[in-house]
Amino acid sequence: MKKENTMSRRHFISNTGKAGLATVLTVPALLSMAAEESSFALGGDNNDIGWTQQPLGYDYKAIEPAIDAQTMEIHYTKHAASYAKNLAEAVKAEQVNTSSMRIEQLLQNISKYSAKMRNNAGGHYNHELFWKTLKAPAEGNNVSGKLKDLITRDFGSVEAFKNKFTEEAETRFGSGWAWLIYTRDKKLIVSSTPNQDNPLMSVADVKGLPVLGLDVWEHAYYLKYQNKRPEYINAWWNTINWDYVQKRFAQM
Repeated sequence: MKKENTMSRRHFISNTGKAGLATVLTVPALLSMAAEESSFALGGDNNDIGWTQQPLGYDYKAIEPAIDAQTMEIHYTKHAASYAKNLAEAVKAEQVNTSSMRIEQLLQNISKYSAKMRNNAGGHYNHELFWKTLKAPAEGNNVSGKLKDLITRDFGSVEAFKNKFTEEAETRFGSGWAWLIYTRDKKLIVSSTPNQDNPLMSVADVKGLPVLGLDVWEHAYYLKYQNKRPEYINAWWNTINWDYVQKRFAQM
């Protein structure tokens, strides 16, 4: 990348901080920046994941039968709420200025923070995105538009993408997440991360912007599916809120 197109992390944070959280930075502009951790993040109207847990937006039973109400309630009020609470503690202890830094920026430089910050910032961000990408199961619930076109370009077909994503989710050892991500070279790929890591993080093996993520921790499905992770993944495909995912992708 040319020197004149680079920008230091300090300069980037300073500039965005002056404009406040209302500042809209397009992803193409952010993709051109070479910050210390080669950071890039969502811009536009779908940069809607903040530092605190937001209301779920639907009933705990809304995703049934794919995900049962009891699992949704425990997942949201216990697991996800704990990540949000612990993130707030870490932010205070490590003096993070949340009025001038987006959570994506922190994740992109996560190696500079504590293990508590890494685990809980990741856990909070991942779950906030996960809730937004769920809706009541529906027949014919499929991706369309530009996102479908790029999935077909990069995977060969929507079915091939689903097979690849399913395989990644099924074979993620232990706890973690499976992802559809948009990379710096403007390609869609599938990856997975352990624990509460995500592709935004400086420590991720494969980096990119999360388009869609699936929680494959046992707490996300064990009450209904026990050890049958493949059945949970198969049911999840009918619960994706493709309208939200496609609007999110449009900002990339």
